[in-house]
Amino acid sequence: MNTLNFADLDLSPEILKAVADLGFEQASPIQSAAIPILMEGHDVVGQSQTGSGKTAAFAIPAIEICAAQDRMVQVLIMCPTRELAMQVADEVHKLSVHKRGIHAVPIYGGASYERQFHELKKGVQIVIGTPGRIMDHMQRGTLRLEAVKMVVLDEADRMLDMGFREDIEHILKATPKERQTVFFSATVSKPIRDLIDRNSREPKSVKIEQKTLTVPAIEQWYFEVPLRNKREALLRLVDFHGFKLGIVFCNTQRMVDELADDLVAQGISADRLHGGLSQTQRTRVMNKFKQAEFEFLVATDVAARGIDVDDLELVVNYDLPYDAEDYVHRIGRTGRAGRKGLAATFVTGRDIYKIQHLERFTRTKIQRGKLPTANEVEERRLESVFDQIREVLERGALSMAPVDRLLEEGYNSTDIAAALFELLTPGSAKTEEFAETKPNKRDKEDRSEKREDFSSPTLRPPSRGMRWVMLNVGREERVSPRDIIGLLEDSLGLPPRSVGIIEIKPGQSFAQVPQQFLDVLRDGPREIETNAAPVKVSLFDMERPEKKKRKKD
Repeated sequence: MNTLNFADLDLSPEILKAVADLGFEQASPIQSAAIPILMEGHDVVGQSQTGSGKTAAFAIPAIEICAAQDRMVQVLIMCPTRELAMQVADEVHKLSVHKRGIHAVPIYGGASYERQFHELKKGVQIVIGTPGRIMDHMQRGTLRLEAVKMVVLDEADRMLDMGFREDIEHILKATPKERQTVFFSATVSKPIRDLIDRNSREPKSVKIEQKTLTVPAIEQWYFEVPLRNKREALLRLVDFHGFKLGIVFCNTQRMVDELADDLVAQGISADRLHGGLSQTQRTRVMNKFKQAEFEFLVATDVAARGIDVDDLELVVNYDLPYDAEDYVHRIGRTGRAGRKGLAATFVTGRDIYKIQHLERFTRTKIQRGKLPTANEVEERRLESVFDQIREVLERGALSMAPVDRLLEEGYNSTDIAAALFELLTPGSAKTEEFAETKPNKRDKEDRSEKREDFSSPTLRPPSRGMRWVMLNVGREERVSPRDIIGLLEDSLGLPPRSVGIIEIKPGQSFAQVPQQFLDVLRDGPREIETNAAPVKVSLFDMERPEKKKRKKD
């Protein structure tokens, strides 16, 4: 079906601003179909697969229906699991951020009852919860539902499978009969149909049919990558395989901008394409990409429709697409005209289940891949250098004058060769391997101690006329290349665009800065005041030996 712009859905300015903040450009098919019907006040039965954007399809009308001045529960959203309840609550919070006076709270088992009671007592308009905990609060008198205007049953089929039928019926009876009722379910079995018939009034059906599309004969791989390691995963794939032309797809404008900045900061030629750019800008970027004037295009689906580049080697789903159809359109942009292409998809956490859906939809196998290790990347890079040297040696007719000059200065031939290798292989692959688990409490407690101990990262030699500086903030503080550029320009008085390559580590960041601007750091580090905490900037000496951590007796 056709998709609509959010601006065409008759939404409030506050919702449109929240959607724009999140970087979304067009409503997904389920959102385009369901939102107008829900905004008219109809009951709805929606069928759509996970990952289609269905949460916003019911969350946006739910937020719009709420009256901020009324601190009673007006919307109740039921979910089968605490994980889904948390996920839905997070999206509701993001979408309602500009709606003053609108508050939402998730309630589910396994969390502090007292904290949930405290939030409910303050007054909220939207409650997102599991049937069991909702029933618990109702029985304790801490949750009243007589003012509810809308009830949403998300993944209704799963809730029935988990034995929540009686709880759901009891909860629905406690809400006003004239409420709006919304059912979302991947399937509509007879038990679901019975539940709908008993608890809704002439519901409108919204079903997003997903037709099978022909998938190009290209290699399809997926890689399980923690969210915080996606950028490093992308860099490893590019370094290991030596890709020179590819597209990286993200779901939002914000992610496109951040990733494009990150790639440029790592010395990779990249540009961006999304709906936030003017048509003139988009045309200019596309023309440059077709002429291979830069290596990687970072783009959203909407902006990337119509891209026609025959020599693409790689397509990366940095974010999983919301729609399986978009997946097919994305990966179909590589491997054209009989050329070999690779499609790589990064999955995080629960997203692994969406791969199975994509396989059913496309009727193809998406292979599970293993990212190359740091050592494998370095070995591949070194092998490439060996090949280049062998080619030069086999050509013969080498000029010995530069080597003779160094030999006369007292350097031996082995050291000269080693130095040349060092120049030919700047920067080693990252030595840390990806952790599949989140940092634990002890890790967080140790961060300040780790920053005091100098850890020698592997950095490439700085470009001519540049020098590395170090900042005591990194990935753990969620700094971006844009943040670092701003800090350095403000503190060192740098002209625009003078900061070179940037390396962001877990607890530190490094940037190349023109040497003529570093006099202010000669006498020691400089502290920059920020809204969060002071940031320390200092010169970084690549030859400085690593300090040893002091151990207490």
